[in-house]
Amino acid sequence: MHRRYRVSFGFANRFGRQSAVDHQPRRESGSGESSLKPLVQVKKVMQIRFTKSIVAGFFLLAFTQPFVFGQQAVDVAKAINQYAVVDLKTDLSRLTEKQRKMLPILMEAGKIMDNCFWYEAYGPRRKFLDSLQESKVRRFVKINYGPWDRLDGNAPFVDGVGAKPLGANYYPADMTKAEFEAADLSGKDSLYTFLRRDKSGKLKVVPYREQFKQPMQQAAKLLREAAGLAEDTGLRRYLLLRADALLTDDYQLSDLAWLDMHDNTIDVVIGPIENYEDKLYGYKTAHECFVLIKDKAWSARLAKYSKFLPDLQATLPVPDKYKQEEPGTDTELNAYDVIYYAGDCNAGSKTIAINLPNDEQVQLQKGTRRLQLKNAMRAKFDKILIPIADELIAEDQRKHVTFDAFFSNTMFHEVAHGLGIKNTIDGRGSVRTILKEHAGAIEEGKADILGLHMINQLHEGGELKTDLQDYYVTFMAGIFRSVRFGASSAHGKANMIRFNFFRDAGAFERLPNGRYRVNVERFRQATRDLSSLLLQLQGNGDYVGASELVKTKGVIGPQLQSELDLLTEKGIPVDVIFRQGPDVLGLK
Repeated sequence: MHRRYRVSFGFANRFGRQSAVDHQPRRESGSGESSLKPLVQVKKVMQIRFTKSIVAGFFLLAFTQPFVFGQQAVDVAKAINQYAVVDLKTDLSRLTEKQRKMLPILMEAGKIMDNCFWYEAYGPRRKFLDSLQESKVRRFVKINYGPWDRLDGNAPFVDGVGAKPLGANYYPADMTKAEFEAADLSGKDSLYTFLRRDKSGKLKVVPYREQFKQPMQQAAKLLREAAGLAEDTGLRRYLLLRADALLTDDYQLSDLAWLDMHDNTIDVVIGPIENYEDKLYGYKTAHECFVLIKDKAWSARLAKYSKFLPDLQATLPVPDKYKQEEPGTDTELNAYDVIYYAGDCNAGSKTIAINLPNDEQVQLQKGTRRLQLKNAMRAKFDKILIPIADELIAEDQRKHVTFDAFFSNTMFHEVAHGLGIKNTIDGRGSVRTILKEHAGAIEEGKADILGLHMINQLHEGGELKTDLQDYYVTFMAGIFRSVRFGASSAHGKANMIRFNFFRDAGAFERLPNGRYRVNVERFRQATRDLSSLLLQLQGNGDYVGASELVKTKGVIGPQLQSELDLLTEKGIPVDVIFRQGPDVLGLK
């Protein structure tokens, strides 16, 4: 349903690049549930030969009582400390009694999405958690929704667990790409199906509505209960249609209804949304939930930017054949405080902005809505971005790292998802389908870079008055923040492509003291050049070109690695985890 700006980030993990069948096998049970029986004993070690990870995340120079897989070790206590703990709160005084009653109901529905995502990412949750004897390991497993560290290229940290399957739990672990592509199965590439094996061992399709029949019935009941409390007619209609969609796997009507909401104070994003968890093909979506409270004052400040989309599409630095699609004009920008995360959006690095829906037909028909999660954004800016800037940005440019620029860069990233091209120019199909597993990385890279292009254009037109350096230098500091999220997502590849492309173009320089300074003019030109490259890869449906770009530019070099090590040594958090729920909000 949406693209989101998680700025999270595969490459090969520290155990090497894995194929669809390189991991330790998991046996499929008769019910289609995947069972994994790891050895979860803690091993005390006296000596370990430690090989430094090539993947951004956390880097351990010394550790005691680590959890061992082969000759690698992960200090779980240090890994947990990568996260700053944040209370998810907002001012609820402006809510009516019915609105306050609605919030816990929506959070209960979110818990159901959380359990569904556990199954998609790993398999059955409860049995695995009960098998873990160490409380810190159990906590870290909960943060990651499985035994793989999402901030460290999905490196396993529970003894006996192999590499994470590229297809997570969406496909049989022993399935090859050749077998999948040869299978004549309707719905095999659907966003809302699992691939399983029948009794004879052949592939079969299992729709989400069947796999999650009882959970979706309960979630639909909760959404209908919340709809009964909704005072906004648009929200009520959306909740009822979304409840139906959970039972049918047909989300388009509820997506359209979600776009028709304008005056609601409470919002909820719920269901199978993003496809990042499926790194085998990028087909399958993952369940998640956000519960949100609109900040109407901040939203009013953003409203004017939506009207510029058609004009901005015309300014894209590519030949006309790549910009024939017209972005929908029924597009909104709004600011929210998020009060609940569940499922995919709560795994590893946390989402700070959303662009919905993902359905290309809906986007072209009605546009999208962009949701900026202001309180989560502020937490990351204060606790992470400012300390990073103090360490890595040239002293004379640190004044240009501002929250307004961070907010704007994030916002325009989301807006930029609506620009460019959704279908190949030769009519072969959607970009998402043709570019397969690279579609997410190229799309996220496009949104990042076109967001900067939009800032350039709006600044030239006088619509943005702030010093252009604020956006550029904050963007540069944001790259360092983002690449620390590891190499296990589309955002990670996109970040490294951009960093290496900009470095090669001279858009920034590394000073003798280890600080970085932005070159404004070269930064602007690199923005145009990378925008053109990514848009043409999409428009041409150039799978080979996209693969080569990811291979050559999507890597972390030794110099950047040393910068990331420094941030870890300084104790700067990588991301945040939340204390959340009715109790934190003071709801009874």
